[in-house]
Amino acid sequence: MTILIIIQLSVIALFFLLGWAITAKKAYGLISGYIARSEDEKEELIKNGYPRKMGWLLIFTAAGMLLLLPLVFTSFTYAMEVQFGFMLVFLMGGMIYLSRYEVESKRKRSYWITSISTAVVMVLITTLTILGYQENELVVKQDSFEITGMYGDEWNKEDIESVELMDRMPEVTWKVNGFGLSTQAKGVFKVEGYGRSLLFIKKEPPYIYIKTDDQHIFLNGSSPEETLNWYKELSK
Repeated sequence: MTILIIIQLSVIALFFLLGWAITAKKAYGLISGYIARSEDEKEELIKNGYPRKMGWLLIFTAAGMLLLLPLVFTSFTYAMEVQFGFMLVFLMGGMIYLSRYEVESKRKRSYWITSISTAVVMVLITTLTILGYQENELVVKQDSFEITGMYGDEWNKEDIESVELMDRMPEVTWKVNGFGLSTQAKGVFKVEGYGRSLLFIKKEPPYIYIKTDDQHIFLNGSSPEETLNWYKELSK
């Protein structure tokens, strides 16, 4: 949680800094593609107010994220998702709106490119979110066990060195390759005291820790009862 808050504060500070530099210091070169423009296009953009509006878009995005930050310290489950969802929608929607202040000869093309890019990003993020929220199931077979779903795999029982039930999850320090939100984590993460580990965990304890000959695995079910049943099956 601490790392996620630090990342959020860093993003907010970056947006504020960039917005301030563009609006107050006229550092228009910080805007993507601005330096490569011709002098005539630069003059038209400045006349249309495009650079300053871009700077204010970044500032307002940072301000909105800062206002939503206290949600992280409440019992609201989807605080992180709401904050980064706001950032994405507000920022990309603002980019579509700002296309009307483009140079006249590129206005229509800019609008369509920005709109299509936004739609593609939204579809990809929605798809990944849906896949990420799909349940992982533990299937214990005669000679192996399988974790289904995203990042799942199958392992031989003979490779298991130990199985442990934990009331508290060790601190997850870094995401290597996975899907990490405030409510759950799936994929490869760095875990304090265990190193590189494979996680299939939700927020609610307990947790099952499986040590194989070459991997650390942490998982739990959709309820404590399901997690306990999984532990009993593996412990056999």
